[in-house]
Amino acid sequence: MDVKLGFRTGLLLDEARPNWAGDGARPLRWSAWYPASEDAVEKEITLPPGRALYSLGLLARDAELSAKQSRYPVVLLSHGTGGAASGLGWLAAALAAQGFVVLGVDHHGNTATEAYRPEGFLCWWERARDLTVLLDRLSADSPFTGRLDLSHVAAAGFSLGGYTALALAGAITETRRVMSFVQQYPFASGPREMPDLAAHIEPLLASSAVFRQSWQRQSQNYRDDRMRAVVAIAPAPPVRGFTDESLRGIDLPVTLLCGEADREAPYDLCAGWLQERLPNSRLLSLGPHVGHYMLLPVGTETARRSNPDLWVDVPGVVRGEVHRQVAEMTLAALRMPAI
Repeated sequence: MDVKLGFRTGLLLDEARPNWAGDGARPLRWSAWYPASEDAVEKEITLPPGRALYSLGLLARDAELSAKQSRYPVVLLSHGTGGAASGLGWLAAALAAQGFVVLGVDHHGNTATEAYRPEGFLCWWERARDLTVLLDRLSADSPFTGRLDLSHVAAAGFSLGGYTALALAGAITETRRVMSFVQQYPFASGPREMPDLAAHIEPLLASSAVFRQSWQRQSQNYRDDRMRAVVAIAPAPPVRGFTDESLRGIDLPVTLLCGEADREAPYDLCAGWLQERLPNSRLLSLGPHVGHYMLLPVGTETARRSNPDLWVDVPGVVRGEVHRQVAEMTLAALRMPAI
């Protein structure tokens, strides 16, 4: 489908939940990719401003939604630990080009678009609620009102975003299960952005009412009944906190994608473990040499010089080709009969 792509961003406040500082409502910074009107003017967008690390490609900011369809199916998009929705722009654009409206949130406290907070890195279950509230709000009062097909909603996420997508399908968390996993596999004790993450739990329980309240919500069911399919890309170690019973109860089609060279979310310990417990799932390999950070955007020369661990790939693997493969697999999953 040869279409122009629109791009919008915005900020909503979820008054039902406080921010981690406890001095206001929880922020929902969102991004949307969608088929744009034929007269839209596309320009290249690079991020972050002033020091471009990657490109979002050609997009028409604030363009009108295409009138070719009355309503469009929706994909809710969740980024990985410490990232941003824009970091999955390569996937969002591919989905939008095929007729989806893609909505992503920068998850508060766990995103590069604001200061990191350990609460945001620990309370993963809040992420699913972010996307449910976003869909509620944008379908009711936004340029997309009346144009979203709420009978065709799916979720896709990378790394910790894979956890988010599964939580939207009804997977329920018990953090003690993750703690047990970490004892057996210490590599999973904390992400590169906050390797001492577990050490923050007890001090936060003692000092932060906001954290304590969220911690008590960890085992709630965050299923969104509008979900029709889920794609989890390189799902991260916190998925080991899901209860077996809740995973067995997910009847939605779930597609798991992972590279076999993934050291941050090992193929067998994360995606493979999930596939064994999800009754309506399939696990697809992205190849023997594909690692975790190959799912980040194609970096600029500035990015590659500044942090080669994230932006430089092993010889013989082309990041853009991995992205194309993931986009094709995701589109195939979203076109399954169940959706």
